[in-house]
Amino acid sequence: MERANETNTTTQPDESPGTSMTDAEYGALRASAALWAGTSVLITDRWGKVLVQHVDYLDTCLLPGGAVDKGESPAHAAVRELQEELGVTTRVDRGLAVDWVSTESVNAPPDMRFPGEILHVFDGGTWSDERIAAIRLPEREITSIEFIEPAHLPDLLAPRDSRRALSALRARVNAAGAVLLENGLPIAPGVLDTVGVLRTPRARHHYPFHPGPAPRGLTVRQSCVWAFAPDGRVLVLLEPDTGAACLPGGTPEPDDHDDPEATLRREAAEEAAAGLADAVYIGHLTDPEKPGARVRYAAALTGLGPPPVDPATGRAHIRILAAPEQALELFDWGPSATEQLAAVHRARVRLGIRAAVPGPVTELPGPVAW
Repeated sequence: MERANETNTTTQPDESPGTSMTDAEYGALRASAALWAGTSVLITDRWGKVLVQHVDYLDTCLLPGGAVDKGESPAHAAVRELQEELGVTTRVDRGLAVDWVSTESVNAPPDMRFPGEILHVFDGGTWSDERIAAIRLPEREITSIEFIEPAHLPDLLAPRDSRRALSALRARVNAAGAVLLENGLPIAPGVLDTVGVLRTPRARHHYPFHPGPAPRGLTVRQSCVWAFAPDGRVLVLLEPDTGAACLPGGTPEPDDHDDPEATLRREAAEEAAAGLADAVYIGHLTDPEKPGARVRYAAALTGLGPPPVDPATGRAHIRILAAPEQALELFDWGPSATEQLAAVHRARVRLGIRAAVPGPVTELPGPVAW
């Protein structure tokens, strides 16, 4: 009997079998360990809501996607599925996650002989209203689509699918490249995963932003700060119990003597042990239902002390640094978010701080000095 080569190790897919196997035996062994291959695409609208599909063959919803055909690459399958399911031709070239789906995690009927699956999640990007309006559904299979708040994914998707979608969404916010998952959960979770950001609904604050000073007589109800580290990233606080995000700041107190800057400095110290310098006023928000101003500043961070217990909650916030654009993905601020972001960057330039390049979010568990 002819032997393929002189080695017994076969660690690569295209490596020949060892001397203990024929090609046919080796091929049969690899075939017996085969898994299905699937693909899905994470698409959001400009408010950060996720596109899900209602289908006629399941009680739960799905992200766009499906099985990878024989001889087809996962990326090509994603493009094909978007065309078949949404009638949209687009390029898919960024991966968010690769999920190993075990047989135990899927309640598949025995006759299906489900062997497990490797499922690739691709980033479909943020779609404009015009692009969403161009969606054309097929006559069968996809009955409707909707964009939903990330925290509501578990309400509509199967548990394994919602875990995967949230993990992929966090990977997109984190901007650190594709993550490896097992049954929808990262094998090396980062701070966004461990805290569980986006697992509770983001507060909807679609308030108009005004770059000018608050009018006289308009009560200041909140004062918050975009606090910049020297690398251009900003300080964001995460609530440990809910994963909700906020900027340092809060409501005025009598000891602040009606000084919004005094409010934000006090709150930044109480919530995050953050020292600030060179505060720059950038504008204010107004809530039509609650007269008053929510003022916004930018400032340079000088340092952080040990994480303090917030007097308002009795818990210590999780402190992270993220590029301003990444921070915005943790909030639901509506149309005025882009205007506020532009004002933030103008203030950053005035402060002499360079622009941040989106990248991995950094947790700040201990004291830091800049």
